Amino acid sequence: MYADLVIVNISKLYTPKGPFVRGNSMGDVLQIDEAFIAIKDGLILDLGEHDYNIHVGEHTEIYDGRRLVALPGFVDSHTHLVYGGSREHEFNMKLQGVPYLDILAAGGGILSTVEATRNIEYKALLQKSAGSLYELASYGVTTMEVKSGYGLNRETEVKQLEIIKELNNKTPFDVIGTYMGAHAFPKEYKDNKREYIDELLQDIEYVKDNELATFIDVFCEDSVFTYEQSKEILSKGKDVGLKVKIHADEIVSLGGAELGVSLNAKSADHLMAISDHDIELIAKSKTVANLLPGTSFYLNKDYAPARKLLDKDAIVSLSSDMNPGSSPNENFQFIQQLGCLKLKMTPEEVLTATTINAAYNLDLHNKVGSLEKGKQADILLMDAPNLEYIFYHYGINHVKDIIKKGKVIFQNRRYL
Repeated sequence: MYADLVIVNISKLYTPKGPFVRGNSMGDVLQIDEAFIAIKDGLILDLGEHDYNIHVGEHTEIYDGRRLVALPGFVDSHTHLVYGGSREHEFNMKLQGVPYLDILAAGGGILSTVEATRNIEYKALLQKSAGSLYELASYGVTTMEVKSGYGLNRETEVKQLEIIKELNNKTPFDVIGTYMGAHAFPKEYKDNKREYIDELLQDIEYVKDNELATFIDVFCEDSVFTYEQSKEILSKGKDVGLKVKIHADEIVSLGGAELGVSLNAKSADHLMAISDHDIELIAKSKTVANLLPGTSFYLNKDYAPARKLLDKDAIVSLSSDMNPGSSPNENFQFIQQLGCLKLKMTPEEVLTATTINAAYNLDLHNKVGSLEKGKQADILLMDAPNLEYIFYHYGINHVKDIIKKGKVIFQNRRYL
């Protein structure tokens, strides 16, 4: 079978294999030197180091890989990039050491972004969100999850979810929506939290009935949603057919990871304060431990115990947590570099955590997350001599070209 496109002259190709990889096996990454990748109808037809000419026909385009390194497109499985306003006015408070929960209690944090998101018009919010998405994508993220959670009422949550769907439909990227009405209690329900939860339970049905999201998420944390409240909300989402995620054990260990495992959640995210008991539980499950080192970096907090999780054989992924309050950053390669420098993961483990394991986190592991025959041709060409260099030389963008669904969309750091 002849290919539509064959990428040749690749110096090195690195890829994990799926459907997911546990623990220290995450360091087992396939390397092919002097590689090619043949693409047909947006899928990988073949790859390797043997003769690619068998796939070349009259209409096949030959694309010069220019001695670059090929990787699977990165998967960011936890972002909050649809929001109004920004929060630089809280920056000095952070520098002075004011705890995040104190900022939230004073009406800042999530609640200040909620006000801005409620007030911004749809078109302006779409343009702002698209700008952030393309910035994130320029660092190699070709598939991303995006949460609502800055509306805290049906009207604005739906506005966010509709924008997420529009980003999926009108950009080259795979953009997966998560409903997170349980991100905080809105100030108008400060003294009647039960009423807000009842409203959330109705909104969950509305979201599912109108196909507005794939996942549901809750911020299970001290002074936000308790273990029991989180369980009720997530159970409702699961009952109507939404897949479960949970913000767990970020600041205080409330057993959020254990709750996620008990509900067969796709992921439990953050885990900076996870207990040893819950490490054992998540490691024995198929719930992904999704770690967000950018949040620890920005908040000057302890990092999640990645090596403990890996040594116990957990499925680990890494994500940006791109959001206006605790990780205002679209440089996904910096997140990966923090995985090495602060979580003590190897470059191979970080690659696995940000490709196939993150794809498994989103239930997309049969489609994206690795370079394998039959999978979607989401490919990065990186300006580096090898994999290690990408994580060693930090803070810059090593991406040269991006191929998404078999089409070159980004070349020499410019969108086509």
